Amino acid sequence: MKSKIVIRRNNNRRRLLSSLRSDNWLLSRLDLIWSKYFSDIPQSNKVFIKFGRFAKFRLGSIRLNRQTKASYITITAMFKDPKIPSEVVDHTIGHELVHYAHGFSSNKPRLHRYPHAGGVVRLEMKKRGMEHFYNCYKLWMKEYKKQILASR
Repeated sequence: MKSKIVIRRNNNRRRLLSSLRSDNWLLSRLDLIWSKYFSDIPQSNKVFIKFGRFAKFRLGSIRLNRQTKASYITITAMFKDPKIPSEVVDHTIGHELVHYAHGFSSNKPRLHRYPHAGGVVRLEMKKRGMEHFYNCYKLWMKEYKKQILASR
């Protein structure tokens, strides 16, 4: 009679991995934010979104691939954690979409010389009814900075 080998899997790890946010979740957030707050901005080129590497301070970025003419939004892998409020993730996506709408990392004409000139990102988000995302982001950032300073 052959002996059976029993492999035990770490259920906690499996549960943790299944509870993390995915690139598909990010895409659904991008679609929702674009349709609700940026419906007047036509998508003039392909826009992709994904989680990137874990970064403490660079929460998001957008870049234009000059060869494919596609825009790529990258969000820190820290935001995969469901403990991070979804409003903070939505703020970061909205922030990058403002850059796209203003002609940075997109094939649209640039509206400003610099991407953050005179607080244009916050003003644009306020104009589009996204100020609640900004307020949630500021509250979260205040606590996040305290955690970082306490861990040093």
